[in-house]
Formats: sequence, C-alpha cells, structure tokens
Amino acid sequence: MKTVLKFAALTSVLMSGSAAVAAGTDAAALNGRWDAVLTRDGTDIPFRLDIKGSGDTLQGVFYDGFKPYDGTTSASFKDGKLTLNVEHYLTTISADVKDGQLDGTAVAQNRESSANYGFHAVRHVDTAAAAADVPAIAGTYVVALDAPSSKGEKAFRVIVDQKGPEVAASILRIDGDTGSYSGSFKDGKWVLSHFDGGRPGVITVTPNADGSLSVEQQRARPAPQEASYAGDAKAPAGGNSYAADAPPDGRYAKVLTAWREDVAKAKGLPAPDDFLTHTVARDPNEIFKFSFKDVNGKLVSNDDPDYKNKVVLAIVTGTWCPNCHDEAQYLVKLDKQYRDKGLRIVALDFEEPEQQGTLVRERAFIRKYGVKYSYLQAGSPSEMWEKVPQLNHLDTWPATVFIGRDGKVRAVHSGFASPASGEFNTQLKTEFTGRIEQLLAEKVTASAAEPVKFAAAQK
Repeated sequence: MKTVLKFAALTSVLMSGSAAVAAGTDAAALNGRWDAVLTRDGTDIPFRLDIKGSGDTLQGVFYDGFKPYDGTTSASFKDGKLTLNVEHYLTTISADVKDGQLDGTAVAQNRESSANYGFHAVRHVDTAAAAADVPAIAGTYVVALDAPSSKGEKAFRVIVDQKGPEVAASILRIDGDTGSYSGSFKDGKWVLSHFDGGRPGVITVTPNADGSLSVEQQRARPAPQEASYAGDAKAPAGGNSYAADAPPDGRYAKVLTAWREDVAKAKGLPAPDDFLTHTVARDPNEIFKFSFKDVNGKLVSNDDPDYKNKVVLAIVTGTWCPNCHDEAQYLVKLDKQYRDKGLRIVALDFEEPEQQGTLVRERAFIRKYGVKYSYLQAGSPSEMWEKVPQLNHLDTWPATVFIGRDGKVRAVHSGFASPASGEFNTQLKTEFTGRIEQLLAEKVTASAAEPVKFAAAQK
C-alpha cells in the first residue's frame, strides 16, 4: 500500500511539474541546450540556443562558432510562452512550449524593413560524431571574385577552424566578417550556419580534389534599402543615396572558390584589400572636424576642451551594423585601458530615419556593451558621405579614424575583424594598441595646448 501511495505521489509531482511548465510558472524547466532553427523563404538556419535562469535572470545565449558570444537583453516565460528579446539588434523570438518543443516566430527589424522567420527548437541530444574520413580544411583561404564588389574588392578571405568533423568558418571582407558559421561534416560537405541575434546565414562548404573549397552562399543580393544601410553600394558621384542601377556585386555570387593563401599567391590571384589603405584622408593636413548631438541632446565638437590635445578614435558606425557590434565590445576595453592616458573615443552614429526619434536600438546597444564613450547622432546612413567629407572611399561600417593630438588624421582602418576571424582579430588588436600608444607618446604642440590652457583659465 505504501508503494502504491509513493508511486501516486511521484506521479502527482511529475504531472504538476509538467503543468507548471505548461502554465509558465517554472522557467527553470527550460534550462539547457536547444537545437534551434530559423526558417525563411524555404531556407533553414540552424543554431545553438542555451536557456538559463528563471524570473528576472532568465536569459537566452547565442553562439559564434564554438564559443558563447551574445545573449538576450531580457526574457520572460509566462502562460506557456517564451519571449526572448535582443533589443540591441531589435530582434524578438516568441515561442509556445508544447510537448517539450518550442514553436513560434522570430522578428528582426535591423537593416531590413521587415524580416520574419519561423522558429522551432528541440532539446539537444549528444551524438557521437564520426571523425573518420573527414578532410582537414583548417586554415586561411583567399577567394578571388569573378566581378568586383561594390566596394571595389577583388578578393576576400575565408578563415576555417576545425575540431574533427566540426568546423567553424567566417568570411572576412573589407568591412568585417560574417561571424562564425558552424556545423558538422556529412555526406561529403559541411552545412554551416550562424545566428547571434543578428546576421542569420547559411553556407555550404565542399572540399574539392584540388585542395580548394567550394563555398555556396544561401543569401541573395540585398534589396536596395538594405544595401544603402550596409554601405554595399558606392556613393554616387554627386550625392549620397543608393544607386539603383549599381552593377552586380561579386561578393554575392552563388558559389565562391576558396584557395589556400600560398596557392592563391602562386596562382597570381588578386589579394584582399588592405584595411589601412582602402579608406584614406582627403588631406592629411586637414583637421578632422565633427559637431553632433549626443544621445541626451548635448552638442559635442572636436573643439570641446575634452578633445583638445587628446588622441581621438572617431568611429563611423551604426547600431544596425553587426560588425559595429563586434567593434564596440573591443572599444569599451580600449576606453578603459587608455582613457586616463589621454585617449578619447567618439562614435559618429548613423541610424535609420525611423530609429532617430526614439533611439531604442542605440540606447539598448549602449546598455548592453557598457559604452562610456560619446555616441553622437551624425545622421542617417545615406548621409554618411555628406557628414564625413574628410575621407575618401569611405564605404565600410565601421571605419575607425585615428586622430593625433594635433587633430589630424593619421590612419583609417576599414571594417572590423572580430574574434571569428582568428589571427586577423589578433593582428587588428596589435595594430590598434600599437598605433594608440604611438600617438599618445607624441608631445603636446603649442597650438594644441593653448586652447586647453585658455579653457582652464576660464574656470
């Protein structure tokens, strides 16, 4: 009799637990790893989603290749419905919990006027992946484009990291990388996908007998509106809007052929653009000027005392740009490391017209990454060439302008290679810190020091 009662009690607990999940009273029951997928226009984009916490601590965590990378800004679980908000990307995942699975939608409002996906997730189950007969493809590759990109690129890179049958790969272009696509070897190829709250995508990588890789891109050329935001078209000769008749962009070819760097060089294939020569100062003797309002409406200018005799990093950026998210996280570290030594970082932020009224995404972006440096409202993306006329061939998001104590441009670094780019991220960090320290070591000039002394005398 006692056994029967114990069994009945256990059954009651299990049933009440299931009811709690269904009723949305126990978010902790969702904790763990989920195999999720976004679906749009017949294309599936698998990705890893970790759910942890409950109540105010409930969070969804996204991955970049093999590593956890970004997470939700808020999350809730109520009445059997899970909501994951990624406010710094204006992305929301809404899903019903039924039979141990998640089903719903994902809505992203960045870069495109509307991006709606179907969403489905099931509990992850570990399976033993066979490593036999898996080709070794780790390394850096060069892709020569059949037609130049709209930015004038003739080539870019593919960086591959491999752990047995599992691969993480990113495509590195002049404006930055795609983030790290990941997946396992099956049927002679890798189907790799990526989603970190923004930039969902899928590529198929097939090794060829000659040592090259065929990279099939599951992404069509962007619509004109998206292209204008992304800087995917050159500025027209006399203006600043997207050129509707722009020639085909080689970066969006359906299939790309990637060769190892040494083979590409031996074949005489074009090299990827240099991040330090793609965009240059119009006149190296010209003072780099800016004057825009910050998020609180205060006018901030290069003539302000706080910027005089300082080394300045001026960042042409936009919170709709995934590579700008990557860079901001690094800039926060640089700001902490060098602010007291005389470095000032200022973001010249170009947001879509519909975002400029509330700055919802920018405010979430600043909170998410703990940004303490100035974020200035420079205009809309299509106004970039008008608002930053001091640079030639400015067409990447982001672009980092290194300014000496004399107010003059010393270098411009196009794009941002994130940790997904491996050695190129390491090289970038070495370049940034080396250049900052070199500029900080320069002596104060009399012309630069005078305004500071004058300002101090007025206090």
